[in-house]
Amino acid sequence: MRVSDWSGMSSRFSTVAALEAFLTERLAQPLPGATAQRRFAPLPPRKGWQPDLVPEGERHAAALILIYPGPDGPSIALTVRHHDLPHHPGQVSLPGGGLDPGETHHDTALREAEEEIGVSPANVRVIGQLSSLWVIVSGFVVFPFVGIADARPDFRPEAREVAELLEVPVAHVLDRRRLGWERVTRDHLVVRYAYFDLGGHKVWGATGMILSEFAALFEPDFTPGPPPA
Repeated sequence: MRVSDWSGMSSRFSTVAALEAFLTERLAQPLPGATAQRRFAPLPPRKGWQPDLVPEGERHAAALILIYPGPDGPSIALTVRHHDLPHHPGQVSLPGGGLDPGETHHDTALREAEEEIGVSPANVRVIGQLSSLWVIVSGFVVFPFVGIADARPDFRPEAREVAELLEVPVAHVLDRRRLGWERVTRDHLVVRYAYFDLGGHKVWGATGMILSEFAALFEPDFTPGPPPA
């Protein structure tokens, strides 16, 4: 299946139940992993960084890709991080955060979703997880999970952490027409990064890399294409 088939949301995946059936089977198979994650990594990458490394001493975190029936078809919830947070302020993120002592990655993903956007763990069915991702700039290794909610949650964003809640149709994540490239100057070096145009925001960095692997579950060669000269 090619992403172009998703422009009007393929009838095969027009319901959360159909997506759950596909993803449950696909997540049990070998994952796209670092190959897909690198497609949305900033260029040039930071020295010594590899997305699939789990360096000793780095703190672990978990995140949740929550799929639920949205107003425009099956959707996922993203957050715009509050501007005064210590890590990645103002950026678009999946609900997630660092592990507390004694927690599993699975438990952290569900707890953070409840704390950040008010989704009760009792209403989420975790069906699998994606590859871990080393976020070198903040010193975290993120473990993303995929969860299903049978009804649209009664979202209650935590105002101290979440500036805005984005409800993004899955079809938009898988639409190549929403991909682009941007450039910034960092330490006197021009850095290029690929992004998703979702909910009026450019979604890049760690969230972009996680969504890249998610999209590659449906289309293995999902890519933003080469960066502009």
